[in-house]
Amino acid sequence: MSNDKLKLGVMVYATQDPAEPINRVREVGVPSCQIGWPPFGTVEHGQRVRAAADTAGVEITTLWAGLPGRAVWNFAQGPITIGLVPPDWRQIRVEALEAAARVAAEIGVPSITTHVGFLPEYPHDPLFLGALEGLRQVAATCQGCGVEFWFETGQETPITLLRTIQMIGTENLGINLDPANLLLYGKSNACDAVDVFGEWVRGVHAKDGEYPTDGDNLGEEKPLGQGRVNFPVLVPKLKAQGFHGALTIEREISGPQQVADIKAAIELLTPLL
Repeated sequence: MSNDKLKLGVMVYATQDPAEPINRVREVGVPSCQIGWPPFGTVEHGQRVRAAADTAGVEITTLWAGLPGRAVWNFAQGPITIGLVPPDWRQIRVEALEAAARVAAEIGVPSITTHVGFLPEYPHDPLFLGALEGLRQVAATCQGCGVEFWFETGQETPITLLRTIQMIGTENLGINLDPANLLLYGKSNACDAVDVFGEWVRGVHAKDGEYPTDGDNLGEEKPLGQGRVNFPVLVPKLKAQGFHGALTIEREISGPQQVADIKAAIELLTPLL
């Protein structure tokens, strides 16, 4: 088991004034963040983000790369709109990820992250093979830039994600484990998923939630500690697998309650670091 103390982070988004989200990271008292990055964001914008982070002393662990086009976050439309699985959107989204990788390299961020979509479980499914080819292109571009590519968990089963990483085969791949997403999409309990792909986890979204209760809509996100994610079990399992990255708190609401929930999450997670 690693003896390294883990660090905390917060998920924020790159606004036109980068100092605003970076200052929110400092205000809650954590040392790192993941930055939500707009599709085809410019290097100049990235440099402003980097300057704000340097001024505040905040580490950026990944650019969470948004993708162009329509994305519907449910079971009915999600498989045909999200990530690199939909053929009509695949190429422009590959290009957006390549652009994000170049920005990350320019501003010294070690990785990019995104949802790649509802990857089919059958490895010879044409949709899987098409997405795999796009992912190989992205992975190669990232490797050429000296950055890693992290898969955000949720829409695919743990074994499908492991198989995809193995089939791509480059050494710059990792997983950004969102334990709540595994529940929200009805794919797995995170503590079990880590037994499948734990060695690949490079980042974590500290988020909580519940399984779905109907066939069309995702499960409900919850404040950390109020859902099914068992962080006191999950975090030691991650450390035993060699994880030494950041637990990046994500709360997908806005306003004062978001801040209150983030601060409560810090209190819950700090003893586990």
